[in-house]
Amino acid sequence: MAPVCVLVGAPGSGKTTVGQALAGLLGVEFRDTDVDIARLAGKPIPEIFIDEGEAHFRALERAAVAAALASCEGVLALGGGAVLAEENRAALAGHPVVHLSVELPDAVKRVGLGAGRPLLAINPRATLKHLLDQRRPLYAEVATATVVTDGRAPEEIAAEVAALLKH
Repeated sequence: MAPVCVLVGAPGSGKTTVGQALAGLLGVEFRDTDVDIARLAGKPIPEIFIDEGEAHFRALERAAVAAALASCEGVLALGGGAVLAEENRAALAGHPVVHLSVELPDAVKRVGLGAGRPLLAINPRATLKHLLDQRRPLYAEVATATVVTDGRAPEEIAAEVAALLKH
């Protein structure tokens, strides 16, 4: 049992929107580890960051990624920072991983000014640029393919990913 596709990328890259469209195209379930974490914790992710801190959230995230990789048979979207953990990167080996690449202008348009995104609460534009710069090499490390999402409709991106999965 393994995901048909794992989506990674920065906040605003379209992991959830494209993932749902891709799952629809492929006729499989869509799963998001951020949703899993919030459900297990019994509270939204921003509250986990506020109440227990980022380290606690990342521990929950590592467990959620491991569980999802072992049980999801559909399209799996990982949180933007999941690739920061070496064990998550190692766990992705052997899976079809698509990096949804986004540049700063489109990411800012899509995430707004960070509402509900704890790491973007202070100076969202500068923070998002830093996250993109810091994480891009990690996304490239785990990805079996990269799809550029800037200026494109989710359905178009999902169709490209679906075509990549057939090859």
